[in-house]
Amino acid sequence: MENDLHVVFGAGQVGVPLAQHLLAAGKRVRVVKRSAGGIPAGAEFMQGSAGGDSFCHAACAGAAAVYHCMNPAYSASQWTELLPRYMGNLISAAGGVGARLVVLDNLYMLGRTGGKPMNEDTPGNPCSKKGEIRARVAESLFEMRRQGKVRAVCGRAADFYGPGGTQTFFGDYFWRPVLAGKAGMSPMNPDTPHTYHYIPDVALGLATLGCADENKLAGSPLWMLPCQPAVTTREMVRRFEPALGRDIPLNVMPGWLLNALGLVVPMVREIKEMAYQWDEPFIVDDSRFRAAFDLRPVAVDEAARATVAWAKETYSARK
Repeated sequence: MENDLHVVFGAGQVGVPLAQHLLAAGKRVRVVKRSAGGIPAGAEFMQGSAGGDSFCHAACAGAAAVYHCMNPAYSASQWTELLPRYMGNLISAAGGVGARLVVLDNLYMLGRTGGKPMNEDTPGNPCSKKGEIRARVAESLFEMRRQGKVRAVCGRAADFYGPGGTQTFFGDYFWRPVLAGKAGMSPMNPDTPHTYHYIPDVALGLATLGCADENKLAGSPLWMLPCQPAVTTREMVRRFEPALGRDIPLNVMPGWLLNALGLVVPMVREIKEMAYQWDEPFIVDDSRFRAAFDLRPVAVDEAARATVAWAKETYSARK
């Protein structure tokens, strides 16, 4: 129905364009987040935290679909505490009103694959603390789905880039020096094929899962979201150069420096355990999603131009 209520938890880099897609599709949209601001025009705003079970039930009242796009601070300790709580509360709230729960997830629970492309049938094999946490939380979702407690579907994506992606590898730490005329920095191996998901593709993929007829989902609880073919990080950087109008030098952080920084910078320690994703090809196979929904990712040149335009607007004015 045109007035179906779709509730989006989290208005960050994916939640905002997701809400915009849903609004454009004629849906009534409620955005739930802890702080005011950053709400797309035309969407309702409800302030609060998904850490509260009763709040989640109130926020999901009347919903046809609920979207979980939240991610706590990039910390294994934070994830251990908050990710199960968020998932449990949203399962209860969405299940209580019969809404479809659409969950955005990453690929950490798959661990090392020996370079084999990852699809919906790739078994979980976490090799990091954060991967183990993600695996447990994902299994709790699928178990509740098997028990009929919630109608749930999960869309998975690799590392993000694109408009709004301030906390990505092509975000703050890349664009600030590049737009100042300096080299970009890669903390990982820049010469290994790696899937990068364009944020608007992720948002449209989630909206597609949330709005699809039940028979379209074919009983599958898991989908790899649409993406362009994997390329090396160096190739990704080269894509940005025409839109920027000049070459972008790329420096690689030596391993000893990454190790040293990890001793004093908590975020670097958290990132370091995920370096395995650049030690071997890290490739997403999205063919099942493409075949089911006839949805293609944004062309690489268009995505690069939009990313550079966003970066200029976001970072050029910052000191």
